[in-house]
Amino acid sequence: MIRYFQKVIPYICLVVSWGAIAQEKEDETLETERVVIVKAYTPTISDAFKVKSTPILNDSVTQKKKEIRYSIFSVPVASTYTPAKGRAANIDRPKPIEIYDNYATLGFGNFTSALAEFYSNFQLNRSDNLGLYLHHNSSQGGIDEVQLDDKFYNTILDLNYTSRNRDYTYGIEVGAEHQLYNWYGLPEIPVLTQDQINAIDPQQNYFGAKLGGKIQFDDLYFKKATLNYRFFGDALGSVEHHVVAKPTFEFEMGNSLITTNFIVDYLNGSFDRDIDPVLQIPNDYGILNLGVNPSLVILRDNLTVNLGAAVYYSIDTENSDNDFFIYPKVTASYRLLDDVVIAYGGLEGELRQNTYRDAVQQNPYVSPTLIIEQTNNLYDAYVGLKGKISDVVSYNFRGSYISEDEKPLFVNNRPTTLLLEGYDYGNSFSYRYDDVTTLVGYGELNFEISKKFKLGASAEYFSYDNEDEQEAWNLPEVKASVLIDYQINNQWFAGAQLFYVGERRDIDNTIVTDPTLPEAVVTLDSFFDANVNLGYRLNDQLSFFIKGNNLVGENYERWVNFPVQGIQFLGGVTYKFDY
Repeated sequence: MIRYFQKVIPYICLVVSWGAIAQEKEDETLETERVVIVKAYTPTISDAFKVKSTPILNDSVTQKKKEIRYSIFSVPVASTYTPAKGRAANIDRPKPIEIYDNYATLGFGNFTSALAEFYSNFQLNRSDNLGLYLHHNSSQGGIDEVQLDDKFYNTILDLNYTSRNRDYTYGIEVGAEHQLYNWYGLPEIPVLTQDQINAIDPQQNYFGAKLGGKIQFDDLYFKKATLNYRFFGDALGSVEHHVVAKPTFEFEMGNSLITTNFIVDYLNGSFDRDIDPVLQIPNDYGILNLGVNPSLVILRDNLTVNLGAAVYYSIDTENSDNDFFIYPKVTASYRLLDDVVIAYGGLEGELRQNTYRDAVQQNPYVSPTLIIEQTNNLYDAYVGLKGKISDVVSYNFRGSYISEDEKPLFVNNRPTTLLLEGYDYGNSFSYRYDDVTTLVGYGELNFEISKKFKLGASAEYFSYDNEDEQEAWNLPEVKASVLIDYQINNQWFAGAQLFYVGERRDIDNTIVTDPTLPEAVVTLDSFFDANVNLGYRLNDQLSFFIKGNNLVGENYERWVNFPVQGIQFLGGVTYKFDY
């Protein structure tokens, strides 16, 4: 211990002496010094080394994981639970509507009227069908204050055969028709006695036959072709032949579709009475039209455009006169608001072939002395809006401006001095041709209240401008209609058709005027026609119906001096069946 203290004491003395010296230096005054920086401060950033996401461990302490091996020790467990079997819920399915391939209708009414229809479809095999359709409508007449017989018959028979194959479909159609009408619209002619009136034979019979064929290909540019021949004549020696052939080619170019129709239209006919009996100029006509109609359909989102034209070369074989016609065929539609508002418009023209048969279908009281010419429909320019306001209401409004050269107008024939046939007493009609421009306004509303109740209403307004004729003869300024279809329940159903036609004007053939003066005009009153039908369905096959026509009871005149039948009722039965 003494030796330890001997070593430590010198060190302690040394530390004490150094502390005394430091104390003496602190008492001295500190002097300030000036530091001058010669080089600017330019800091630098050293590179940082990114730590690897998966570092390599080099640790002798880290131990390797041991591989674990395990197995499942299953122990059976007794269970007495038995799950109940599931069962699908029952759905009330409506009874499917039975569709039959055949039906027959038979009905009778006042004015000794009869209605008969028969349709039958024969499924020969999986690809071939044969169809038969027969329609007959007749009345024995009985209109008040009519001095001549006013009965009529209308019978149509059609047969068709269709075959569907893998690559093409073709069909053949044949038919025949017979119509009987009477020129009963006798004007007041004071020079005729009752015996002379009783000696008039006003009956006219029309006969027709047709033969047609069509073929359609699925995967060829030659898309389809149709060929139709129709014969039409009457009991007074009139004969007409009409042949129309139309092949169609179609192919795609990008997103567009190009369609080209070729048209061959040949009409030939003659009337027994000469145009000029004195000069013996026959009333024969023959017209051959050769046409081509290309069109390009462009689809762009909500826009659909059809760009086309029609070119015709027309040959008048009787008068050795040839003409060349070009017409626009442009239509477009644009969805402004999905199906709610669709704007559409077009500019279209056509060469319309007028025929004797077409005249009879519009006015069965024409005389077999017509002059048959073509109508040059220069253009029909129209714009409109259509769409669906809701699932219940749809609409269509359109405005049109139409220009037609040689438009046929029906006019009442004047009594002739010859008085040879039943149509020579001022009780028939003929054609006058004129250049007419027409402004048309059209509106249509359809209401589908439910699947059982539908209502549709439409109205048209016409404004005519004639080139030569004094009036647009027998053309109304206003037309309107309302159609109603109501399925009351599973058994009862009903419907109604309401029609309104405005005033029309015709020549008053009871007044003889100077050719230099305006024609005497007779105005036909506007008329309203209400037709209602009611039916009862006994079962899927048998149903009964009753129809009421012209329920207003007005004997209005559709043509001058030709009043219609008054209130008409017809009842009958319809039976559907399969062989």
